[in-house]
Amino acid sequence: HLDTRYIDRKKTLLFGPFAGFSPKFLKTGSNLDLINSVKTNNILTMLAAGVKELGLTKYLIQQVLLSNEKRMEELREFIPNAKSEDWDIVVAGQRVQVIKDTEAGGKGTLQFGTEVVSSADGSVAALLGASPGASTAVHVMLEVLEKCFPQHMKKWESKIKEMIPSYGLSLVENPALFNEIHASTAQTLDLSKKELVYR
Repeated sequence: HLDTRYIDRKKTLLFGPFAGFSPKFLKTGSNLDLINSVKTNNILTMLAAGVKELGLTKYLIQQVLLSNEKRMEELREFIPNAKSEDWDIVVAGQRVQVIKDTEAGGKGTLQFGTEVVSSADGSVAALLGASPGASTAVHVMLEVLEKCFPQHMKKWESKIKEMIPSYGLSLVENPALFNEIHASTAQTLDLSKKELVYR
C-alpha cells in the first residue's frame, strides 16, 4: 500500500511493505536470537509450522530475493513514472511470528493476530504477533490488566466502565447500548450522519 509518514520531520511517501528476514527478535537484538530460541521442547512445533506453511515459506523467500528493480516494477503498477533514483529501501519494522500448538490447528500453527503472554504471577506481560492498531489497543490493554492485576479488577471496574461503557457487555446483545455509544462517539468526533459510511 501507499502511505504517507513523517520521518525525521520530513513528509515521506512509503510503498510496501515487502517481506524481509532477520534472525534478530528486535531491531537491535542479537543475530543468535533465532538459534537460541530453538529448544528440545519446541523444535517439532517449529518444523511442523515449516512443513504446513510451505506456500508462505516460498512466498517469503521470493520476497527476500526480490531485486530493487523488481520492487520498482511493483511500485510502477501504482505510479507508472516512478524513477528508481527517487526511492530508497528502508527497514520499516519487524515482528516475531508466533508459532504454537493449538487444539484447532494442531502442531505448529502460525498465529496471525496478537496475543498477550504473561508470567504466572502477572509480574511481566508481552504482546506478541501482529502490530496492534487503534482497533485492538484497548482490548489488548484490558487483557493485560486482567492477566496481571486480577486482584484489583473488582475495585477498578467502576472506573473502567466510566471510560468504556460497554466493558463486560456484548454490544450484539445490547443494541440500545450500541446506539447510545455510537451516537456519543459521533457527537464527540463531530461526525454527521451524512459523513458516516457503513461497510
